[in-house]
Amino acid sequence: MICRILNIYDDAYLDGMERLSLNEGTYLVKLARKTIEVYLSGKMPAPPDDAPEKLRRKQGVFVTLYTHPERELRGCIGIPLPEYPLIEATMRAAIASATEDPRFPPVSLEEMSSIIVEVSALTPPEEIKFTDPKELPNMIKIGEDGLIIEAGIYSGLLLPQVPVEYGWSPEEYLMHLCIKAGLAPTYWLTGKMRLYRFSAQVFEEEAPRSRVVERSLGKCL
Repeated sequence: MICRILNIYDDAYLDGMERLSLNEGTYLVKLARKTIEVYLSGKMPAPPDDAPEKLRRKQGVFVTLYTHPERELRGCIGIPLPEYPLIEATMRAAIASATEDPRFPPVSLEEMSSIIVEVSALTPPEEIKFTDPKELPNMIKIGEDGLIIEAGIYSGLLLPQVPVEYGWSPEEYLMHLCIKAGLAPTYWLTGKMRLYRFSAQVFEEEAPRSRVVERSLGKCL
């Protein structure tokens, strides 16, 4: 699951972020699904007015769609920075993941009956400080750290669940991050760059329109 960034990284930060509860994560997943289905039916979804207060804070988010039961990626787009209230960011990312991912044709309304919706709520990125790039693999925690790389006009992001799903080592994770940014796989060893880490709470449906669970990133699904 290599996901696409909707908005580029800048220096915005949000401190002291409180974790979401399962009920709040469930609300976001259901909101993402409803937003997509309303949009695909030809209407413009309206922001809900009954959302929990915590979901009104600004926070980054990705929405990922998988086929069911194959669990093949069907769309993934997100807003990595706390630029919008979480409700609005989720709705924007949901529509984009279903209709704007250039790797796939737009999702149809009928298809939503066989699609699992996943929402990843992100913490603000923090820069990883290092003196020798060879130290980086020991500084990265697989299953915890999402990564962003910036190198001039190039940038790329991978969610923390990606290296778990593909069974990557930290070195492979860094190589694929570079590839995602359009750089050489070994650029992290030789190039000038800024590297950031973030974590995520991941909530997803167990099956289309079914119970929502918080996913443990230490386990590959």
